[in-house]
Amino acid sequence: MSLIHRAWSLLPRDLRREALFSLMALRAPRITRPAPDGVGPLVLAGYHSAMSGLGAGTRRLEAGLRARGLDPLAADITGPLRQGPPHPPARVPLGPGTLLVHVNGPMLPWALAVLGRRAVAGKRVIGVWNWELPVLPADWHRGFAACHEIWAGSRFTAEAFGGRGAKVRVVPYPVEPAAAAPRTRADFGLPEDAFVTLAIFDAASSISRKNPAASIAAHHAAFGDDPGRILVLKVHNTARAGAAWQEVAALAASHPNIRVLDRTLSDAEMSALILCCDVLISLHRAEGFGFTLAEALALGRPVVGTGWSGNLDFMHAPGAHAVPYRLVPATDSQATYAVAGAEWAEANAGAAAAALRRIKADPALRRPPPFAFPPPDYAALLGLTSPPSA
Repeated sequence: MSLIHRAWSLLPRDLRREALFSLMALRAPRITRPAPDGVGPLVLAGYHSAMSGLGAGTRRLEAGLRARGLDPLAADITGPLRQGPPHPPARVPLGPGTLLVHVNGPMLPWALAVLGRRAVAGKRVIGVWNWELPVLPADWHRGFAACHEIWAGSRFTAEAFGGRGAKVRVVPYPVEPAAAAPRTRADFGLPEDAFVTLAIFDAASSISRKNPAASIAAHHAAFGDDPGRILVLKVHNTARAGAAWQEVAALAASHPNIRVLDRTLSDAEMSALILCCDVLISLHRAEGFGFTLAEALALGRPVVGTGWSGNLDFMHAPGAHAVPYRLVPATDSQATYAVAGAEWAEANAGAAAAALRRIKADPALRRPPPFAFPPPDYAALLGLTSPPSA
């Protein structure tokens, strides 16, 4: 390791982050002012190949645009922004058009620098941002000057982004779960006659925020260690979560009716897993949107979820059971959400346990009608009367 690399590694994480983002902001091309009309090719730049929540969001948005008759050019910037392995640079047509950039505020100048000055010039730039707290970290301020407009997936996130001079629209993600793969409970190691509760989370996306310990506590309060009442923890990225995951793993191991499913599943297999279960639980402390809750409702499975943050936009669905909460200071052992002055929710595990028991006792509650999420009118949002051509 060179002296420069060693000195860099010794700097505190916040200082490294600030230095990197400041450098990228200096390198980033300035967007055209006033905002162009966006007529021309539609480009979606983002983490198309990343195995993360933001990667999944990019792919969901691309699928939604195509389903609505648009044909975006996909510009994968996963490698250049260090969200995955290296790959060839993304190619973007020069000249006018609209550039949707599915990266968060601090990374937006870096993304524009990667795409290049000539590719950005003359385009309308829309940032598609995700965040899970009502307070933004200070380093998000760079992103507001790097776009003409911001799309927020929920009213909750739109409020966090508002008040800084940028135009902010609430543009929900399309909720269109993949057709389920032909899988049965036996394929997932689950008994046919058990009542099965499912929790899904990415261990690298802040275990403190996803709060699986609360779901474990609620399940145990509802059913104890009854072998006919199973809780499945579907998780991935555990190797990146360190001690935070080890604590959850130890807690799960202390209950014989908790199963840990730590492997990658395709979208079709995820739909099958949800359909093999009776209820999905998410006692999260904060969600920007709440993909797993939304997809469970769309597939016709009830959800027991914290009644706060982005998922409130669809917790009026017939299968949704909102859990009361209290606000507490946001503390995150993985440091992703360590923002001064921020609060998030602590769900009432006892109320969640009562909801689980009600659902178990009533077959009708276990099979609500699939909830239809209205698809966004992307053509209208983009000011297009017909799909743009490349």
